Amino acid sequence: MPHDLGQVQLVGAGPGPADLMTVRALRAVQGAQALLYDALVGADILDLAPANCIRIQTGKRAGRTSMAQDTINRLMLRLTRRGLKVVRLKGGDPSIFGRVGEESAFLKSHGVAVEIVPGVTTACAGAAQFDFPLTHRGLARRVVFATATLTAGRLVADWDGAGDPETTLAIYMGGAAAEQIRARLIAAGRASTTPVAVMENVGSPDARFSSGSLECLPALAAATGAGPVMIVVGDVTALAPGAFLQAQQENVQALRA
Repeated sequence: MPHDLGQVQLVGAGPGPADLMTVRALRAVQGAQALLYDALVGADILDLAPANCIRIQTGKRAGRTSMAQDTINRLMLRLTRRGLKVVRLKGGDPSIFGRVGEESAFLKSHGVAVEIVPGVTTACAGAAQFDFPLTHRGLARRVVFATATLTAGRLVADWDGAGDPETTLAIYMGGAAAEQIRARLIAAGRASTTPVAVMENVGSPDARFSSGSLECLPALAAATGAGPVMIVVGDVTALAPGAFLQAQQENVQALRA
């Protein structure tokens, strides 16, 4: 089917702050006539859109009520058919747990051209903000991006290489499943002493970082607030400044228990 109904841009807004957007993403938002944005997109980014731009929040935050995907798809199509320049704005990178494939396929099947604009994903932004690498020679030779989805209270996940000590595992939306993540990884062969990091509100000035061992992951996750949580499992997290001190404090608390 020929693309004769305009174009929709599927844009990654990055982890939060406007200054972590790409230049292309910035230009897309500044030129938007209709902006469909996820709940985690900050006000400073939304303010970059023109004053007369139609702004529609679609939700899309783990565990919260959000607009159905089919509704989002048809809304983008309807706005495009009205001749508007439509930008679908997603937190992080649209290709990482952003359903960009589904949206792109739907739009193309209805004759709409699609441009995908990448963004900085939370795992990379968090590692940069708290000064540790995701890969490191001798410690981590690969990274696995995963989500922690609970269905009927049970963790639904199949993380290839999860038991490999040289794999860094970046788990999105994992706060509520921390106890099951710990059990699954230890069962897969990860040592209970494997370093982990829990990051909350990555990218923002009030972002929080805590670290410890895999055994203590549920306690670390329970200490977070209401912000979005990223869990990183692997030896590289021990390279973060302050991680060693937190590990020592954890050991002292364990001895006193």
